Amino acid sequence: MADYDWSKFCRRIDVNADADMIYMSLATQAGLESWFLRTAEFTAPDNVLRRKNEFFKKDDTYRWLWFGYGDETEERGTILEANGTDMVKFTFAGTCEVTISIKNDQGLTVVEITQENIPLDEKSKANWHLGCSTGWTFYLANLKSVLEGGLDLRNKNEALQRVVNA
Repeated sequence: MADYDWSKFCRRIDVNADADMIYMSLATQAGLESWFLRTAEFTAPDNVLRRKNEFFKKDDTYRWLWFGYGDETEERGTILEANGTDMVKFTFAGTCEVTISIKNDQGLTVVEITQENIPLDEKSKANWHLGCSTGWTFYLANLKSVLEGGLDLRNKNEALQRVVNA
């Protein structure tokens, strides 16, 4: 493990869905709220809130809330890139950057999440590397579940704590 890179990780999953449907799930409020977030608000640079089915764009800011957590657990950040077809990139967890890409691999549609620029102190390794890696693994599985069969696996009970699906 001496060569392990704690500054980033990558998680991938194949999803049996059309790339356009996957991108809609990654790049709109309605899409993100179907598999990932309780609330996903996007604000354009002119301070206008984007509509639920409108694609977010580069330089938009966001405010996110999760099921299973109160409103005090929120994430705010900036959209760094959104190409309209197969890739989004945003700031996350302080200094981190997350890129989500839709790729073709072995004839399958693969969604790939890379989180990088993770600080190398012990707290960041635990929270932003190990914790986020676990979280993204679950949320990728939930994206697959929602798009392939409609079953949302998220814990929506704020009173139920310390579960992997919240």
